[in-house]
Amino acid sequence: MINTISILGSTGSIGTQTLEVCRELNIKVAALTCSSSIDLLENQVREFKPSLVSVGTAELAHDLRHRLFGSGHMPEILYGMSGNNAAAVVPEAQAVVAAMVGVAGLEPVLKAIKAGKDIALANKETLVAGGALVMPEVNRNKVRLLPVDSEHSAIWQCLAGAPPGSMRRILLTASGGPFRGRGIEELASITVDQALAHPTWKMGGKITIDSATLMNKGLEVIEASWLFDCDVSVIDVVVHPQSIIHSMVEFNDGSVMAQMGFPDMKLPIQLALTWPERICAGNRSYNPFESRTNNLTFEQPDRKTFRLLDLAYQAAAAGGTMPAVMNAANEESVWRFLAGEIGFLEIAEHVEHVMEMHERDGVMTKFDFADLMAADQEARQRSRSLKHM
Repeated sequence: MINTISILGSTGSIGTQTLEVCRELNIKVAALTCSSSIDLLENQVREFKPSLVSVGTAELAHDLRHRLFGSGHMPEILYGMSGNNAAAVVPEAQAVVAAMVGVAGLEPVLKAIKAGKDIALANKETLVAGGALVMPEVNRNKVRLLPVDSEHSAIWQCLAGAPPGSMRRILLTASGGPFRGRGIEELASITVDQALAHPTWKMGGKITIDSATLMNKGLEVIEASWLFDCDVSVIDVVVHPQSIIHSMVEFNDGSVMAQMGFPDMKLPIQLALTWPERICAGNRSYNPFESRTNNLTFEQPDRKTFRLLDLAYQAAAAGGTMPAVMNAANEESVWRFLAGEIGFLEIAEHVEHVMEMHERDGVMTKFDFADLMAADQEARQRSRSLKHM
């Protein structure tokens, strides 16, 4: 069991639930980071007393320092990417919970791995954009990459103890999002509030929009291919609206294993921090006779309507810098949608357009961190330059 952690992104959905697990299991917190949610971060610092904290800007760091003056605990307060990197390598932490939003989480995760920290990974973009950089460092430094996403945690659990090479196929489940069953015509007028109303999970804005477009599932496909060392061609997405089965693995002999449970992100978070132990923490008992659990259904995803899923498969097939470019274009397009600058369907249109431009330029197959970030930034600039269609 991990005794002391750092949390990158402590004020988001995963970060706050991680702190709930820490509270229940008496796990110490060495460092916390956030971008701008100072009110919540202040409360977290007062309760968990980390030795280091990082925020988005120098102004926010000054504000937090003023708020904590006289509180009896004053951590080292940093800001920006250098602050995130410092939090990732704080000496007393055994592991880092990577819960930052977007590709911004990649650099501190790489720093943490090189410092010998285990990674409880909730940031999909780290592997989507930088899997080719991350996995060699994981192997070189002999650290553990512990999946926190419910789907990847499910696959991980299904594969525990399985003989090497025995997996035939991954069945990655998806809720279908709030617009399951709707056609393209209906999606043209979708509002931000409608897209943020996820039927199953309570998450941050960016991941909720990704779930509505099915890009979240595309990102998970690419992440799973890195985590479980397999080609995306053996990963199939299955829409399972009840979100009780979190994913399945089919083995060479035809048997299928599934991991089930009520939707609760604290379960995979706790498992990542306590593996291989399974510690009782007052979690809700599973009831197979509830209406939600006694009628489990499965559907094919509508790839024609939700085109981002196929674009993710295409990016993975292209390899190199293409997944990072796809991810950057999607991040920018989602933020623009949330700001009311583009429509819901334009997210996929913009991502596809930026990917086509990158393909014409030439996809890099050999690259370092600087090359990857240059491709990321160019994709963001191109995405921001696209006009409302």
